Amino acid sequence: MSGQQELQALSQQLQEIEGEIEQLEANVESIRQEQSDANEAISAIETLETDSVVQVPLGGGAYVRATIDDIDEIIVELGADYAAEFEQEGAIDALENKQDRLDDRIDEVNDQISELEAESSQIEQRAQQMQQQQMQQQMQQMQGQQGQGPGPDQ
Repeated sequence: MSGQQELQALSQQLQEIEGEIEQLEANVESIRQEQSDANEAISAIETLETDSVVQVPLGGGAYVRATIDDIDEIIVELGADYAAEFEQEGAIDALENKQDRLDDRIDEVNDQISELEAESSQIEQRAQQMQQQQMQQQMQQMQGQQGQGPGPDQ
């Protein structure tokens, strides 16, 4: 593989890594949005009481007004398409546990991002070294060609 081809391969690797990093950063933002949603749910659960009137989303931007019959019948998604019914405090605990799991997931994704950034940095250094070597070779070739011309006595 020529130096130019190797540089192109390194450039392609860098672009792929940058794409992966962007995807992981979007994943972190999505997880943070989930955390925010859980926070809002916790706040709502803490302030609601039996017989409170709330707007319940039906989907598609439609809502219906409803009265809470029993605040101790809260269904919380647990993940993997599972949900469970909790009383008020149990629901808050479940949501806080979910937030903790999301924090752990953010840490894992940030670790992956750091690893990719380190790999990217190494590739960039390798590409810079190759470019410097190519420039030095070109300079040596140019100097060699200049020295091959006719001498002053000819």
